[in-house]
Parts: sequence; structure tokens; C-alpha cells
Amino acid sequence: MFRVCLLSTLFLLACFGVAASDAPAFPSTAADIRPLLLGTAMPDVALATPAGKATSLAEAVGGKPAILVFYRGGWCPYCNLQLSELRLIEDEAETLGYQVIAISPDSPASLSATLGKTPLDYTLLSDASAAALHAFGIGFRVDDATIEKYKGYDIDLEAASGESHHVLPVPSVFIVDGDGKLQFSYVHPDYRLRVPGSVILAAARAIAERKQYLSPPRG
Repeated sequence: MFRVCLLSTLFLLACFGVAASDAPAFPSTAADIRPLLLGTAMPDVALATPAGKATSLAEAVGGKPAILVFYRGGWCPYCNLQLSELRLIEDEAETLGYQVIAISPDSPASLSATLGKTPLDYTLLSDASAAALHAFGIGFRVDDATIEKYKGYDIDLEAASGESHHVLPVPSVFIVDGDGKLQFSYVHPDYRLRVPGSVILAAARAIAERKQYLSPPRG
């Protein structure tokens, strides 16, 4: 009898061990992330619109060149400044053939609140599960001390995302070409430092020009 119980316990532990190993692992500090390398194919992950409609990154990008901006959330003042600045470059980015897509761990409801404060013409998408942060290698788990510190500023990560993973992105910008390959990235572990819009546009312009130069002539 004891042997049967022991074997059953070991079996359950093994099952739980497999389940635990299947969960995405995130580094514990922003400095330890491992972002995707240039030339890598864009990962396709499940996301959601501010209205709560299920979508995917591939569906949102639609096979077109895109500027993907990962930000921490609508509660972050540095992120809100960045979102506002993106409005200033959106028209020129579109002229170059790019769409702008901003992604955060915020839930769809939190995204709607952000849009209520600052109307934006470009696309906001929810990565509440942190699947995109894991796929792009830019997510890290916030430690308990920081969680408590944030609460002192009325910042509740669980309320913002609707999840308990406590994962945030290192603010990042990736530029994807029409073939779905990463052609530019800016990833900085200091969340206060954001890439200027002028730099994003310069990179987008250079990628578009190179693509045009390398394309075989028609006829």
C-alpha cells in the first residue's frame, strides 16, 4: 500500500514538473534578457485588440512592413510620452510603407483606458499573457520588492494586465520588413531611455531604400 501511494505521489510530482517546465521562463532582471537577432523571422503570437477581439501578430502585420513598439503599459509616464511621439512620425512612416503597432502587457480594458486619455491612430495590441514578450526575448519578471514599490505609486501590474505573471518588457522597437524579417531593433534595459522617433524613421527609410535597391527590376 505504501509503495502504491509513493509511486502515485512520484507520478503526480513528475506530471507537475513537466507542466512547470512548459511554462515560459523569464529572466529576473532587465539586463539579462536575450532579444531576437536581426534577420530572425518575426514570431507569430496570440494577441488581443482593445475591444477584446482575439488576433495574432501575423494577422495584425498582414505581410506588410511594420514598426513594432513594445512598451510597459499605460501606467508608465515614459511610455505615454513615447506613444505621443509616435503620433508625430506615423504619417511619414506610412509614406515609407510602414504601419505602426504598439504592444504592451496591458489587458484590452487597460488599452481602452489609454485610448480614452490619448486618442491614437495607430494600432494598440494587448499581450496580457506575455507570449510576445517571451517570443521576442524582451520580457523579465519583476521582483517582489519592486511590485510593492509600484503599489506605493498606485501602480498595480496585476490589475493592468489581468494576469499574475508580473512580467514587463524592456521597452523595445523592432522594424519588420514585408518578408517578416527583423531588420532593426532598439532594446535598452533602462526604461527611461527610448529611441527617438527621428532614429526610427531613419532606420525605416534605410531599410526601405535597401529593399528597393535589392529588388530585381521589373520587365
